[in-house]
Formats: sequence, C-alpha cells, structure tokens
Amino acid sequence: MTRVAVALSCSAEQRTELTNLARSRTEEARLVERAKIILACLEGKRNDEVSRELGVRPNTVGLWRQRFAARGMAGLRDRPRPGKKPRYGAELRLRLLRQLELPPPPGLAGWDGSTLAAALGVSDAAVWRVLRNEGIQLRRHRSWCVSTDPQFAAKAADIIGLYLNPPENALVLSVDEKPSIQALERATGYVLTSSGKIVQGLKSTYKRHGTVNLFAALEVATGVIRGKTTKTKKRVDFQAFMSEIVEDQPSEREIHVILDNYCTHKKNESWLAAHPNVTFHFTPTSASWLNQVEIWFRRELSQCRTVEAGDPRLHRRLQRTSRAVCLAQARGQRGAVATYYR
Repeated sequence: MTRVAVALSCSAEQRTELTNLARSRTEEARLVERAKIILACLEGKRNDEVSRELGVRPNTVGLWRQRFAARGMAGLRDRPRPGKKPRYGAELRLRLLRQLELPPPPGLAGWDGSTLAAALGVSDAAVWRVLRNEGIQLRRHRSWCVSTDPQFAAKAADIIGLYLNPPENALVLSVDEKPSIQALERATGYVLTSSGKIVQGLKSTYKRHGTVNLFAALEVATGVIRGKTTKTKKRVDFQAFMSEIVEDQPSEREIHVILDNYCTHKKNESWLAAHPNVTFHFTPTSASWLNQVEIWFRRELSQCRTVEAGDPRLHRRLQRTSRAVCLAQARGQRGAVATYYR
C-alpha cells in the first residue's frame, strides 16, 4: 500500500521566516537545508521530488515534513540530547575547593592546575573547568592590610578631627621619614628600539654611592613642607628634626604632630617633657595611610629621578635633589615658603 505524505500548511509569518532562513548565510547549514525542504514541500512536491532537487535522502525529507507538521518552526530545531555522561560529578567542585585550603606539595609556593589535578586524580582540563566556573585565578594576587588596633576608632577620630577642626592658632604637622633613598650611578640615554620607538634606556648594572634619609613635616593647614636629610634614621635624628621645627615657632603655640607607630617615634617622653607645647598623635597600627605626608611622599618622590652618571658627588647631589623636592611644594602657592634644614 502506497504511503501518503503528510500535507503541510503554514501562516504568512511562518512562510516569511522560512524564506529568510533558507536565504541566510549566517545561520547553521542544517537549518538552511531544513527550511528549503519545508518550502519545497509547501509547493506540493512529493518527498522523492524534493530529495532529488536538494540532493538529500527521501527519508530525511519525510522526517522534517512530519516534524514541521507536528511542531511548526520549533520542529526544525534539534531536540535536546542527553550528551555524554559526565566523567566527574558535582562533588569534584567541593573536593577542589577543599584541596585549595590545604598546603601545597613540598617545594612549591602554591597550587597550580597540574598539581591540583595530580592531587585529586583528575585531568587538568577538569580542574581548569571548575576554576573558570568559580572565577578562581591561582596566579593573581592581591594584598591588603586590616588594622587590628582595638582603639582604631578613637585614634582615627582624633587624627581626622585635627584635619577637619584643628585647635585655634595651633600648628598641625604630619611627620614621617623616607628611609634609604639610594644614590645610584648608571648610564642613561635614549635608545631606538626594534619597533622604531625611542625610549629612555637605563643600563642594568650600576654603582652604589650610599643612601640618605629624608624627614618631612607637612603643615596640614597650608601644605608647606619642612624637610631634612640625614645619614641615619635613629631616634636622635628624629628628635633633632623636631627640635629645629619647634625652634621656628613661638614657645606658647600649640604644636600637634601626627605620626605612625615607627619605633623612633616612640619613647620620646624626655623630649616631650622639654617641649610641653608639643603633642604627639599616633595613627592606629597598620593604618599609616591616615598620615597625610604619606600622600606627599608617594606623589613627589615617585617623580625623583636617579641622578646623572659620572658625577663624583652623587651623594651630595641626591641630598640637593631631596631638598628640591621639598622646595617644589611651595611653587605656585602665594606666600608659601618651604623650609629645608641642613
């Protein structure tokens, strides 16, 4: 008995969609072929005629004719398939996360994909697949420092209060030191790279000419910098720097000094007893960022270049460079004067 093909019909919208799909150059080739089969069937052609015209098997034409008759345009899409059974289950994620919390193998500073795969007995691809899904990047590092000072709130409020509402007629100073600024002698110049760009070049080898330490005091109200360079950064150097600052001020004027918790800033009771108008305010532990002079060090000294090569007075020139950095703070400020103590 001869079988009769299923009769097809469609709306105008479906025919337009089929036509656009059949003419598409960006859709999948199999979807384009299926749209052409349905359009030919809608013209009343038999399955064998359509198969000869499009170069496909008659059974293929019959399959998509039935699928379109049953489900319309959705029938032209492939049905969901179970796919290959997963080799590793959901427990691999938990095993991997637990493994990351354990110490790495001896001799290694941290875990990587291969060592994780070996420890878990799975493939490298499976490990990296889980890491990507979890957003874990084994070689990317971030650092942070959280203050554990139990008096953080009180100390921070004290310092911020000095910034926002200092005592009347008082001098508020933000003081710190930049230790071990190196005087390096190395050849410098401009070089032409293989890409055709001209860049500043530095020779990889250099000669050391000692270091200097820069003490700096920032006047919070005016932005004026007071600086001094020393060969060492001992407590006596710090006290000498503070004494020179105090000598420039009237004896009855209050001076409030904001400091971090470096050892040379502590145990200065005898010096404070000799200068009763001076009060030290310490930042919370691991919170030296509250000291405004740190901002000045970062901004200004990062622009301080290595002194030129071939100068026999490199150490002295570095001292003058540090002095210039201090004096540059006053440029563009009407009436502002930076002080540099020798």
